[in-house]
Amino acid sequence: MASMPYATKRLCEETRSHLPTAEAAFHLNRSEQTLRLWACKENGPLRPARIHKRLAWAVADLRHLLGA
Repeated sequence: MASMPYATKRLCEETRSHLPTAEAAFHLNRSEQTLRLWACKENGPLRPARIHKRLAWAVADLRHLLGA
């Protein structure tokens, strides 16, 4: 599981449209590498946006996947 060195908001309180991989992994209770693998192979339940060569995970997609 991804460890968060700082406090994170609950997903229902998140105001940003996308989250970095570390925060998305925390909410999904998966490792960051798992999310990177989903992005690389394009076979996971979520597809990230690529912004300036970085992965960004849509908060709306995370909420939908988690049923929140």
